[in-house]
Amino acid sequence: MIAPVAALALALCLPSPSSPAPTPEPPPHIVVILVDDLGGADVSLPAVEGAEELRGPAPTPHIARLAREGMRATDAYAAGPVCTPTRASLLTGQAPARHGITYWTLHAGRDTSARHPTLSPPAWRTDGLTAEEVVLPALLKKAGYTTIHAGKAHYGAHGTSGADPRALGYDINIAGHASGAPGSFRGLESFTRSGRQGKLGGEPSVWDVPGLEKYHGQDIYLTEALAIEAVAAFEVAVRRGERVLLDFHPYAVHTPIQANRDKLAKYEGLDPREAAYATMIESVDDAVGSILDAIDRLGIAETTIVIFTSDNGGLSAHARGGTPHTHNAPWRSGKGSAYEGGTRVPGIIRWPGVTRPGAVTSYPWSTFDLFPTLLNAAGVRAPEGHTIDGVDLGPVLAGRERPARPLVWHQPHQWGAKGPGIEPFTSIRLGSEKLLHFHAGPRFELYDLAEDPGELRDLASARPERVLALAERLEVWLREAGALTSIDKASGEPIPGPLVSARALHSPAERDGE
Repeated sequence: MIAPVAALALALCLPSPSSPAPTPEPPPHIVVILVDDLGGADVSLPAVEGAEELRGPAPTPHIARLAREGMRATDAYAAGPVCTPTRASLLTGQAPARHGITYWTLHAGRDTSARHPTLSPPAWRTDGLTAEEVVLPALLKKAGYTTIHAGKAHYGAHGTSGADPRALGYDINIAGHASGAPGSFRGLESFTRSGRQGKLGGEPSVWDVPGLEKYHGQDIYLTEALAIEAVAAFEVAVRRGERVLLDFHPYAVHTPIQANRDKLAKYEGLDPREAAYATMIESVDDAVGSILDAIDRLGIAETTIVIFTSDNGGLSAHARGGTPHTHNAPWRSGKGSAYEGGTRVPGIIRWPGVTRPGAVTSYPWSTFDLFPTLLNAAGVRAPEGHTIDGVDLGPVLAGRERPARPLVWHQPHQWGAKGPGIEPFTSIRLGSEKLLHFHAGPRFELYDLAEDPGELRDLASARPERVLALAERLEVWLREAGALTSIDKASGEPIPGPLVSARALHSPAERDGE
């Protein structure tokens, strides 16, 4: 068990007037592990107080260790159902509806949205984050932290300043750039698309992973190479006596689904794609273990915050084995969807002296909450005028209550796959209630997640007063955030707000046929 930090003891020992003031505790080291496309049901965790046991496709003992030593969140969410919006929320503390990066980016000025029959996306921020942003790594760097990024960045589009993580405040960038998937996970294929296609050394691709040339031609998996480089940079900085932010963001478990062949034999008998997927999860778990071992080796476990989460729900619509839209059960659908499978993710925070080992919280939190939480932990203030949608999770992590607040998701885009809830939408969760506003139609669905976590029983018709109340909360929030919404192709105008549509569909007069 990890003992409390000395800061708590200092708080109980007030100095006498003649005593010198105690030396302030240094701010903590911070490690944020943000996995790509890892669903809430993808990890294997032991049963802990207040939560059921989870059994994912692969054993994840190192992630389970983190949960035993920290706090596990049963209701952790990604800020968006696809990657770039969530990653921008981590760095800015803002929901996608506010920062305006509501879909994944690739090239400057280019809209990546798929086509929808009746709706077009608004003029969203296709360039992603730029060097002018107020972002977490830059704020921590200014406060004296050494800031390290390793793995997938996908913050800003190619051809913009944000394509390079160093422009966003990272001192060191390991293999991060503007693309959201690797050309290959294999060193023997030089982590390139041409290598994966059997044409090693062929035409370069936007998907090729940069900066890992030393591993080209080696029989090594991308997640392993990233862990080696991240741990090495982390150790150098810590041994120099520096405070460190390490953002370890593996490209796994994003497509292409490629097996780590060293781990494949143990999954014999599974669907081949699911076996490959299981090796990807296990490789992530091994990387987590490498980082935790480094923290122990350096003797800094007592003064290091470790966070483990994902940038959206698990992929389920395509590329997986088995039946689509079922991989995130009990949550419905998956990546790209308005339903829980699109945004419900693993969430673990180990903060010695704050989190109780083995603790569980059902408080719903989102990616953007990590921004104020980590700034407060480091004793850093955000600039005046920078709006923050997140809340400091410190009280929750310490086991205290926080009042319920609305969580809003906003994706006025069609994702490139088909399936339940994969369409332009806005939604709000308040307490256990979740209202979904699908932009085409429009239509509303209402669920009580406490009774129906799989979102199978739509209560919108039975509880019209709750639809109207939540639609009003959502309308007010969207207006305050300056959210841009879907455009009706026929009129060329933005669709009506959720309250207008809810009144038309669920008012008593409409319900009674008047």
